[in-house]
Amino acid sequence: MKTLTFTKMSGAGNDFVVIDKQQNPNLEINAQFVQKICDRRNGIGADGFITISDSGSHDFVMNYFNADGSTGSLCANGARCAVYFASETGRLNGDRAEFLSNEVQYKAEVISKEVIRFYLNSPKKIKYNFKIRVGERLLNAHYADTGSPHVIIDIQESDGLFISLEEIDVENLGRAIRNLPEFFENGTNVNFIDVKDSIVHIRTYERGVEAETLACGTGSVAAALICYVNHKLSVPIEIIPKSKEKLFVNFDVENSKVINLSLTGPAKIIFAGEMKI
Repeated sequence: MKTLTFTKMSGAGNDFVVIDKQQNPNLEINAQFVQKICDRRNGIGADGFITISDSGSHDFVMNYFNADGSTGSLCANGARCAVYFASETGRLNGDRAEFLSNEVQYKAEVISKEVIRFYLNSPKKIKYNFKIRVGERLLNAHYADTGSPHVIIDIQESDGLFISLEEIDVENLGRAIRNLPEFFENGTNVNFIDVKDSIVHIRTYERGVEAETLACGTGSVAAALICYVNHKLSVPIEIIPKSKEKLFVNFDVENSKVINLSLTGPAKIIFAGEMKI
């Protein structure tokens, strides 16, 4: 039996099990292993699983897995946690980081203790104002791919279907939208938003976790991009997820293209421990 050394981290409420590959050499990772580790009853419990390893060309390499063991998409809150972990383990030369996540290069910086700014690539696709049918409901929706695909449902456009953000059944409605055939074989993340006093309040159903999470980084960025246009918001845009831990999205627009896109917010270590595997 082996001993797994791990760190539990939180990025604005999005929680992750972080593994330092230098402390856990020859660790074999597959979907079943990740599912066990992320199980909240029989494992450590988390929205996602992150490995950190050393690199000759970058400050570190991050590999991210959803709680169901799937991989390939970006996790922005996870990336911010990885940067903070790299800073705490002496992998950064100063406050700036250049790293790989699932073989894509990213940059970030440590703003202050437990506050990390992560720079995303420009969104791959943005689509405004299209209709989706969920059972008897016809909802107005928006879409943005910010490294992960996101549908945005603005409750102010729901023609009275939703009284408040708090009363939405995110688990069931989010799951139904996530699996609609128009979002192709891999599905989508689903975000419900309400804008009050230029602040975006958001709740997210995350693909790969298959549940509502306390925060979603790429979802917050997607919502900010949609609200920048639809609600004429000024940057930086303040996002308040279910955890109530504030996130800030900033960017520039040059020749109708989004550039310098970033997500800033809290990242912290909850606890560290060992697990027999």
